[in-house]
Amino acid sequence: MKVGVVGGGAAGLAAAFELLRQGHEVEVFERAPFLGGQASTFDVGGARLEKGYHHLFTSDVDMAWLINELGLGDIFAWIPSKVGLFHKGRIWDFSTPKDLLKFSAISLIDRFRLGLVTLYLRRRRNWRGFENVTAAKWLPRWVGKRGYEAIWEPLLRGKFGQHYNQIGMTWFWGKIALRLASRGRSLGGERLGYPMGSFGEVFDTLGERIRTMGGQIHTETSVKGVVMTDGKATGLEVELPGEGPSTHAFDAVLSTTPSWIFEKLAPELPESYREHLTGTTYLAAVMMVLEMDRALTSTYWLSIADSEVPFVAAIEHTNFVPPEHYGGSHLLYLANYLDADNPMYHMSHDELLAHYLPSLKRLNPEFDASWIKSSYYHREEAAQPVNGTGYASHIPAHKTPIDGLYLANTTQIFPEDRGTNYSVRIGRKAARLLLEDNGHSVTGDLPEPVIKDSITSAMEW
Repeated sequence: MKVGVVGGGAAGLAAAFELLRQGHEVEVFERAPFLGGQASTFDVGGARLEKGYHHLFTSDVDMAWLINELGLGDIFAWIPSKVGLFHKGRIWDFSTPKDLLKFSAISLIDRFRLGLVTLYLRRRRNWRGFENVTAAKWLPRWVGKRGYEAIWEPLLRGKFGQHYNQIGMTWFWGKIALRLASRGRSLGGERLGYPMGSFGEVFDTLGERIRTMGGQIHTETSVKGVVMTDGKATGLEVELPGEGPSTHAFDAVLSTTPSWIFEKLAPELPESYREHLTGTTYLAAVMMVLEMDRALTSTYWLSIADSEVPFVAAIEHTNFVPPEHYGGSHLLYLANYLDADNPMYHMSHDELLAHYLPSLKRLNPEFDASWIKSSYYHREEAAQPVNGTGYASHIPAHKTPIDGLYLANTTQIFPEDRGTNYSVRIGRKAARLLLEDNGHSVTGDLPEPVIKDSITSAMEW
């Protein structure tokens, strides 16, 4: 078969790689001038850094498989991490279960309730019983009002804004189950994975491997629509750099675009399927990256449980990967997830930085703006789907009602949350489904996921 793939991010490249591995032809079309999508990088301190923070848990078996398959295992490292929570003007360590017992901002009884409920969620395998209840309703009942208001409510508000009380308990369960599964049975701190050349090197290498195997990749290429013949997807209308519109014929098409773009590429989709596409709300990931001459804190991942701080997390990358890797610079992500109703969504780079600066002094009273050498602003429009109750019943199928047309995007990652690991998985899964639907056998198995009953850090949001 010859397959056209729309999108050169993790899912699209993984799908193309899988199709080639199974002996078929593939052509990838990417609008941006680079590959990797949300895992793309920029240059800072003489090295490459992801525009949005990235790391792997030990449960991220699909990315681990890909890295080893590409021969990049020697640049991959497992690194101890330090997790914290900013609450009531103080940074609390939350790297180990013992740290919860020291969290004196709530009573000892509330701490025990938080710990017991977390342990219960970690061990529970049946997520479907959570599908019709929100996290905002379930959590206060079981962890207690004080524990919920101290930790989980501010983190939900920070992550989802005005949508926080709509988030299904299944989504929350997935964060706990996957994050704590990556710690194994240890009561100590966790280790997180990182390719020392950046995730950008992984996806650039994947792109090179695809080309070496005979696949074609077109960057800076706009896809205008899916070509239909007698009700079947038979090609793509594209516009290559420096050329006018052209039609590329395929036996099948796999799109990895966000749902709101996909429905525009294929207006012939029936309304019953289109409702699943238009019913998903996305939040934009807004990242401010500060290059500084010294560390702000000693914590890698600092979740913010304080409504007066205007970002949801401060991720100090060089408390994870040493600053020497970046010419001695200290790198800090200030992360936010915003929708168009939020005033911060409309702020310029300089406006947002000025809005954030006072809060950095709250995290470290000694902070001074002179510490900042450079700042960088990145925004990904369709980064975080809002996973409400009953979400599983609204997920669009990989196989659309149009013959030969398939979809693989972040709305279909469930009950897991979005991430490169799961994008790689659904890309490969959709490619294999496409082949099987068209009478072709597939060889080999996908890595065994941590959550086996799936449609497709507890503190790290």
